[in-house]
Amino acid sequence: MRAMLIANAADADAGFVGERLRELGYVFTACQREHPESWPPLDGHDLVLMLGSEWSVYWSDVRPAVLAESAVVRGAVAAGVPMIGICFGSQLVAHALGGSVSRAATPEIGWYEVDSDVPQAIACGPWMQWHADVVVIPPAATELARSMAGPQAWQIGRGLCTQFHPEATEAVVARWAALGAKTLAEIGTSPDELMAATRANVAVSAANAVRLVDWFCEHVAR
Repeated sequence: MRAMLIANAADADAGFVGERLRELGYVFTACQREHPESWPPLDGHDLVLMLGSEWSVYWSDVRPAVLAESAVVRGAVAAGVPMIGICFGSQLVAHALGGSVSRAATPEIGWYEVDSDVPQAIACGPWMQWHADVVVIPPAATELARSMAGPQAWQIGRGLCTQFHPEATEAVVARWAALGAKTLAEIGTSPDELMAATRANVAVSAANAVRLVDWFCEHVAR
């Protein structure tokens, strides 16, 4: 099975989600957001996986890439191709399918619990979060989990979107922390503190990510 993986060039590690999908038989086609002209056609792919990004969908300077990814989302819906959208990927799916994205009142950066309607599939946490935007989900979507900041997981047809980062391994968070030290300082923490919390939570998050991917494959993608 082939999965189209859409991510920014410097942040294309699908982490725990990618590991589990590979174990289930998926092979990834890497697509860099910065170069949509090089993406292959959606035809022949059995899944679209969209990772997070430092971008916001409403930034004018990334509009061509957002338009291209939105077209993939709408094409996947029309063709019945399953989708997973994570963080920016979730926001992109909402943007493409009639929802909206705006700046959150308060960013969520760190390890958080969520309020899940299906905790047997989408655990209440702890989940890694790193975002400053919030979605209004499309009218046809069903919200599955939330936090005080807004929707945290939702389903639309054969698509599952999460605001949190089920893919986040210790190595992924370490890279984000090193690059985002200034942002962490602005919210009153540090890379060292974030990494200590990551080491305390990542094993549970890894198991929860496997459960999430398995549920997606068995109950959403089908």
